[in-house]
Amino acid sequence: MPRDTRSKQLQMRARIAATAARLMAEDGIDDFALAKRKAARQLGAVDTRSLPNNDEVEAELHAYQRLYQGDEQRQRIEYMRTLALEVMHAFEQFRPYLAGPVLKGTVGRYGEIDLQLFTDDCKAVELFLLNRGISYDVSDQRCYNGDQVRAVSVLKCDWSGVPVNLAVYALQDERGTLKSSPDGRPIGRAGIEAVSQLLVRRI
Repeated sequence: MPRDTRSKQLQMRARIAATAARLMAEDGIDDFALAKRKAARQLGAVDTRSLPNNDEVEAELHAYQRLYQGDEQRQRIEYMRTLALEVMHAFEQFRPYLAGPVLKGTVGRYGEIDLQLFTDDCKAVELFLLNRGISYDVSDQRCYNGDQVRAVSVLKCDWSGVPVNLAVYALQDERGTLKSSPDGRPIGRAGIEAVSQLLVRRI
């Protein structure tokens, strides 16, 4: 590949990453693939080889939020982590872990709380919600534990006006390394004690 073509590709990749980050921060988009596609369309990019990876977009997102949403972002993270900890205590019997943008500190203005629960009785989680009069929707997603694919039920409910996604894994999956794709990074997660420490340190 000619050097100038390569250089143009890298420049477009950086522009797409920055634009995707802005869309996620300002418009509340939490899907990296969607943000990248919208950014590419806005910039007129037709070469899919110019698309950045999620890590590049996430780095730009951190930078954008620090630069343009500093105080607002810090307050949002503290509020969302405090609320997440409240939900985690409520679901403590299901071994909850915080994951996603709230844990990473990149949650947007219309963000959601992502929790992982570990139990061999998914219906017990649904019964827990029903007994407390909490309405919910059910969807499925795939994840990978090592080389093995898992079908995971996700219960979406509302907690104090904030959407909460409860991904219900098998108990044995708690000991494994969970990924959203076969070649992706492990999904970061933090238990009750770790989230409490984040709030103490105000990170």
